Amino acid sequence: MIKTAYLRVYVPAGSLPPVPPHVDAHRRVIRASDHFVWDEPLDDDAFTLEYAGRSYTCPRYPWLRMLEGLVAFTNTYPTLPLMTDQAILGYVEELSRLREDAPEIRSHILSSPWHVPLRWFAAFLPSDRDFAVEDGRSTIRYRGFVVDAVDRVAWATGVLDDAGFSEHIVDQVRDLEHWLGEFPRDAVVELDYGSVADLFSPGDLVLDESCADVRQSLLALERGDFEEAGDRYMAAASRWAPHQALTYSN
Repeated sequence: MIKTAYLRVYVPAGSLPPVPPHVDAHRRVIRASDHFVWDEPLDDDAFTLEYAGRSYTCPRYPWLRMLEGLVAFTNTYPTLPLMTDQAILGYVEELSRLREDAPEIRSHILSSPWHVPLRWFAAFLPSDRDFAVEDGRSTIRYRGFVVDAVDRVAWATGVLDDAGFSEHIVDQVRDLEHWLGEFPRDAVVELDYGSVADLFSPGDLVLDESCADVRQSLLALERGDFEEAGDRYMAAASRWAPHQALTYSN
């Protein structure tokens, strides 16, 4: 099964129609090939969170996310076909119908196979990092308010743009800014290493300061210290490169 990291947005409880809480389950929904399995239940339920004395909800909308993920993966990795062109076209058409029938529904969760995209760390401060051991498994999470995350990602976009990075790179960060910006400002955003944490030893996770490396790289870029910016970026990128490469080996 593909190891996956998640970026989730939780909105204040009561701001959405009632959604039952998510209960962990493993029911195989779709097998796109021998190497790609979507392994989530199809129930329209939600993650819940208590944060800063308030209750929050993150609906899963699993079928919407499955369709979006399949289309996004196909567009991002066109040389790694998951299924026939005809089958993919059918899912593209189904996604269009779903968006037309329920335009008010949008994905509250981004997922990434095998690694955490470095741009996700731009939404947080190093102090937002939470290392935990749950059911014998070590993991890392970052949490903060969307209002702050949007400001940080917007700042990162400006720094990269001013430093002359290619539009392809800047646009990926800008897309994250736009995605976060469509949620209420008092929502909570969570970066969860998820099962990707299993790719690291507990000791390596303890020493993982990817968010600090990304932020220090951006700060160095802002002041024109390109050598320091490159060193700090490489510290984060080299940590994730072996795991990101699994995308191509699977």
